[in-house]
Amino acid sequence: MSAPVRVVLVDDQELVRTGFGMVLQAQPDIEVVGEAGDGAAALRVLEAVPADVVLMDVRMPELDGVEATRRLRARAAAPRVLILTTFDLDEYAYAALGAGASGFLLKDVPPAELVYAIRAVASGDAVVAPSTTRRLLERFAPSLPGGPAPDPESLSALTARERDVLLLVGRGLSNAEVAQRLALSEATVKTHVGRILAKLGLRDRVQAVVMAYETGLLRPGS
Repeated sequence: MSAPVRVVLVDDQELVRTGFGMVLQAQPDIEVVGEAGDGAAALRVLEAVPADVVLMDVRMPELDGVEATRRLRARAAAPRVLILTTFDLDEYAYAALGAGASGFLLKDVPPAELVYAIRAVASGDAVVAPSTTRRLLERFAPSLPGGPAPDPESLSALTARERDVLLLVGRGLSNAEVAQRLALSEATVKTHVGRILAKLGLRDRVQAVVMAYETGLLRPGS
């Protein structure tokens, strides 16, 4: 039997942490190994407790979840981060994706979806559907300063076909849908996505969607 997924819960509301903890501890393959009430406390906990996934609230006192995510993801062998938001379109969620989060969940997420998300992120996937990420970006990307925008010239490393694939990934298409649109096999699309991530130094397809907007390859409403 494989080792359980180690999870740290970070939220300034104890009731939220308790609720999520009850759901996760009931799973045989998930173990809650720590909790924190703000981002600064979370960084201290994660210095002492190895974890695979962090459920991170964004709006917290002392150190918010965006900055905590940025600092955490800069560490060697950092756990992956799932951002918790109260609203479906939360400007903090966009900033957190840019800071290195693997996706976001609503705080009222059904238990089954929470468990699925934890397992998916632990296995290296991003949990937000690309179309949901695209909707989030279209809502907030034009108005948020965020960090320095990537240089559009950074896309010059991509082949024409890789740019086509990135454009469709940014529009929210799955690998299967990209394959159908471009008359490719799904395995070939997966290979292209892997090369895109490697060439652009990206962690996952969520980050690829972010870059597609920030470099101007995609425009809100396009």
